[in-house]
Amino acid sequence: MWNYEKRLQFPVKITKTCPKTAQLIISQYGGPDGELSASMRYLAQRYSMPVKKVGGLLTDIGTEEINHMEIICAMVYQLTKNLTPEQAKTAGFDAYYIDHTAGLWPQAAAGVPFNACEFQSKGDAMADLFEDLAAEQKARTVYENLLRMIDDSEVRAPLKFLRAREIVHFQRFGEAVEMTKEKLDSKNFYYFNPEFDKEMFKKNL
Repeated sequence: MWNYEKRLQFPVKITKTCPKTAQLIISQYGGPDGELSASMRYLAQRYSMPVKKVGGLLTDIGTEEINHMEIICAMVYQLTKNLTPEQAKTAGFDAYYIDHTAGLWPQAAAGVPFNACEFQSKGDAMADLFEDLAAEQKARTVYENLLRMIDDSEVRAPLKFLRAREIVHFQRFGEAVEMTKEKLDSKNFYYFNPEFDKEMFKKNL
């Protein structure tokens, strides 16, 4: 059970309509490395995590990612709030406008719809945690790409905040790997068992 606090983790105050920018930023809503997939990934993985503290971490970060999704949606909404059909056409936002007007709908910057196949929940502690480490790095890269493309300071401020949180999450998942490996059988977890490859070679596996 969560307590919903009716405010964004970082304030969004965008005053200039810019559908082109919205079309780029929406990728962090429904794109392959976006906040929607992040929240679903972590909130699903927590159930099979063998270390209770790491399961709690996944719950905490998964919940935070929902708030990050709200930040992205607020940005897209404010960037298209007063959008006219003419602006949509000029900015190349017309295809989205046809299907959704200025409603929020999860897709990548290239227009590919959100798909649950974009994230994994394997039920294997190390597979899931390394998936999470990679996911945070990919999300950080997307935010840095957005910052390279966008000059508006009102848009850049929340993007910088979100990029910083990806780095923090990456660090926390690195710590989670260290916590989790102590609970696993070294015969089956080859990350820290240099003899594993020799054993596997002997078994001809």
